[in-house]
Amino acid sequence: MLKDTYGAITVTVTGHVAEMEIDAAPNNHVSVDLIRALADAFEAADADPRVRAIVLCSAGKVFCGGADLVRSDGLITGKTSNVNPLYVEAVRLFSCATPVVAAVQGAAIGAGLGLALVADFRVAAPEARFAANFVKLGFHPGFGLTHTLPRVIGLQQANLMFQTARRLKGEEALAVGLVDELVALADLRARAHALASEIAENAPLAVTATRATLRQGLAAAVKAATDHELSVQGILMLTSDFAEGVKAVQERRVGHFTGR
Repeated sequence: MLKDTYGAITVTVTGHVAEMEIDAAPNNHVSVDLIRALADAFEAADADPRVRAIVLCSAGKVFCGGADLVRSDGLITGKTSNVNPLYVEAVRLFSCATPVVAAVQGAAIGAGLGLALVADFRVAAPEARFAANFVKLGFHPGFGLTHTLPRVIGLQQANLMFQTARRLKGEEALAVGLVDELVALADLRARAHALASEIAENAPLAVTATRATLRQGLAAAVKAATDHELSVQGILMLTSDFAEGVKAVQERRVGHFTGR
């Protein structure tokens, strides 16, 4: 049975829907501990006969600000490595058998975008902002985004997001299919629950079987993607451009990159 809390994750079950709220103020940054706790909660939901759908949401103004560039245990540390514990836990999220609806307010940036793409569906407020800003950091996309983002919005739109690092507003995200529904911020959580309930009222074995067919091989593909992402990230973290990119983002300015 699901517990009430998993680290910074609070779980509330209403009917057949489990709301999982991330509360790691102020920016709900990803970390190994946070993603491990969420994966534990997902696995418990899979095993709980009450739960037929999950609403993934966050407290505060930000859905997930990605990795903490000042104090991050979600990034490798300046040398090549064969394993990133964050990505191990991310693959566990994609192995979840229960349908997931994400309620996205504010920013979903970098690994935060990757987290939003764990969900089957995304309900967002107009205030939401989505970005794969890795190249602004002199870095390579991670969290399986090189597989999951093209899968959702198509290769060309994903390529545009990756190479420009531009932010998409809620309306723009809806237009390219990154978001399934756009609702007023005040109605966001309620609408995500309504969609989850609409899923949960159907025959659960049929829903999970259909979902498994459509997501067949997804966890393995994310594992392969994160393995490659990690290998390139380990190289790029040793460059001057990466150091400059992190500094530039922290100082809210354009990076002065040299290609070294």
